Amino acid sequence: MEPVTVETAQQLGLRPEEFDKICSVLGRTPNFCELSIYSVMWSEHCSYKNSIKWLKTLPRESDKMLANAGEENAGLIDVGNGLACCFKIESHNHPSALEPYQGAATGVGGINRDIFSMGARPIAQLNSLRFGNLENERTQWLLKGVVKGIGDYGNAFGIPTVGGEVYFDDCYQVNPLVNAMSVGIVEHGKTCSATAYGLGNKVYIFGSSTGKDGIHGAAFASKNISEDSVNDLPSVQVGDPFWEKLILEATLEIIETGGVIGLQDMGAAGITCSTSEMTAKGECGMDVWLDKVPTRQPGMKDWEILLSESQERMLVVVKQGFERKLEEIFEKWDLTYNQIGEVTDGKNVRFYMNNNLVADIPAESLVLGGGAPVYEREYSEPAYIKEIEKFNIDNIKDIELNDENLKNILAKMLANPNIASKRWVYNQYDSMVGTITQTTNKPSDAAVVKLRGTDKSIVMTVDCNSRYVYSNPLQGGAIAVAEAARNIVCTGGVPLGVTNCLNFGNPYVPGVYWQFVNAVTGLGNACRKFGTPVTGGNVSFYNQSSDENAVFPTPTIGMIGLMDSTNHMTLDFKNANDTIYIIGQHQNDIGSSQYLAKVLGVEQSPCPHFDIDEEYNIQQEVTSIIENKLIQSAHDISDGGLLVCLMESAFASGLGFEVNKEANIRNDAYLFGEAQSRVIVSVSQNNIDNFENHLKSNNMSFSKLGKVTASEISLNNIQLGSAKNWKFIYDNSIENHLN
Repeated sequence: MEPVTVETAQQLGLRPEEFDKICSVLGRTPNFCELSIYSVMWSEHCSYKNSIKWLKTLPRESDKMLANAGEENAGLIDVGNGLACCFKIESHNHPSALEPYQGAATGVGGINRDIFSMGARPIAQLNSLRFGNLENERTQWLLKGVVKGIGDYGNAFGIPTVGGEVYFDDCYQVNPLVNAMSVGIVEHGKTCSATAYGLGNKVYIFGSSTGKDGIHGAAFASKNISEDSVNDLPSVQVGDPFWEKLILEATLEIIETGGVIGLQDMGAAGITCSTSEMTAKGECGMDVWLDKVPTRQPGMKDWEILLSESQERMLVVVKQGFERKLEEIFEKWDLTYNQIGEVTDGKNVRFYMNNNLVADIPAESLVLGGGAPVYEREYSEPAYIKEIEKFNIDNIKDIELNDENLKNILAKMLANPNIASKRWVYNQYDSMVGTITQTTNKPSDAAVVKLRGTDKSIVMTVDCNSRYVYSNPLQGGAIAVAEAARNIVCTGGVPLGVTNCLNFGNPYVPGVYWQFVNAVTGLGNACRKFGTPVTGGNVSFYNQSSDENAVFPTPTIGMIGLMDSTNHMTLDFKNANDTIYIIGQHQNDIGSSQYLAKVLGVEQSPCPHFDIDEEYNIQQEVTSIIENKLIQSAHDISDGGLLVCLMESAFASGLGFEVNKEANIRNDAYLFGEAQSRVIVSVSQNNIDNFENHLKSNNMSFSKLGKVTASEISLNNIQLGSAKNWKFIYDNSIENHLN
């Protein structure tokens, strides 16, 4: 084999200074196998080398946290009744850009393994998807492939998909974003850690056989997408949900035996990552014999076995005396397995192939928080921010409120794929599969899954308006957290914790890194305000095809909350003649709204109005009025503004509404502005006095908008017809693009 050089390192994605550090750590020049190990473990995807400094600034503690952020495969929060909620969100962006079906499917598989490897049974899945222009054929191909991949894998695996979001914007044309979230439940004391210890304890691999798919997948996720990326197709893994189901049941069963020391799934970097992370955490060593790894392709090289990211594989360290018991469980579930190693009393992971030592590396040098490099990149405000600051609402002609004009604009808004119904997407997902979950058939701002045997429910959502983050990363990052919390509160829940998926461009571009630093700072500020610690997540850089073509900064927030099931609030209007109120204040603001960007074509505008104290107070008030049974429905104003919010409540019920606009605000801002911290509620006639007195006693801003009607929609005495007719446009927009 040719000697390893700095050029070899660069071909594997390592920088010259990193090669020098590797030589220093080892006290010698690494061989090719060792260099390959470092190339994946020190990739951005595994090491977070360009982000960890800022991730450490996020709030990570609360009295309900049961696992330290970043130290386990997923976050763990106490939800009472002797139960804990385990949850996490991760990206599978680059694989989905090249092979959307398998890229998305394996993203679902990987995030579920993170949950059940901790001993929790997954109960729900969510996803956040972003694509380019829906009129583009490639976008349509990507959308169809991603949705089918998520649906086929999740449905077959047997875990309901209960919520999510789908956005379309030109910035995602080359780099779609596919973020998958999983939520599970585990009893206290029955969790499992990703660790290794105990001299002589045996190490097993179980699940699927190892193949050449996914090799260098972590490194592939740590570089820009280009025309040559199609050559990286071997980096895209292939999933099998039926194997995953067997592995789930076997994993939970072996944990029940009490014979498991530690357990970890094999995701990015495969065997390399699971062995080194478990060893480093347990402060021990491990010997691994690669020729004992079950493979599905003959003649695989040592580094290929180490770096393979073949799906549906787990690594487990077994207590001495329990080996045969676990083997019987693997055989019961018809899984491939073998003992491939044992725990040693050193601090190195040593890999052997046919009795030859092929790699000998200090485990600590490979892992996040250990010897992996940590960088702080240069950052500076990008030039487009100055263009945004030039925006003046007075230069935008206001909407004339007449029948023809209003109907024309409303039709465009409801047909906008970012606002229109996503039923084409969610109809492909099974939201009710499995007997462990129970979801309601009435829509809420967040998804609800009842905890069996209790009077509680888990409330969950994924949120991020990336256009806001693009215009003001500090404020937009905070809004992403605030909106997630607002959705949970409007559903009747109390926010508990956050997992995040931070999708950005190339961190070596100063403007991109400026976006990242400010967005992380903003979401950290909001998490502290709302008492929602960050339990873990994922950073996805390099969502960029050139220095000028990065995606909008997209810090997707996955949030869970806890709800007394009697407090469940839905967004649909309930009865004709109920009174409609807005809690919060109207603002003369159309910044970064869908109306401004997609109807008027104005791309550069400020982030909408947001005051975090105002937001917090409104959320506290909404929680109180729901607990006191003072309202019939609640729906927060977000994408599309007030009129879209009202239409969605009407669509969900089949009822209509009659609203009269206030005179002291622009028409476009009133109807379609997206100023934050506003919630629409409906109140029955016999609760009006109690409702108003409650808000007045807490000095809360609110105003009466109008009333619910039997079916017709009216705005300032302009008759817009029935909700049913408008719903046809809303329901069919995305399908019309795809047929």
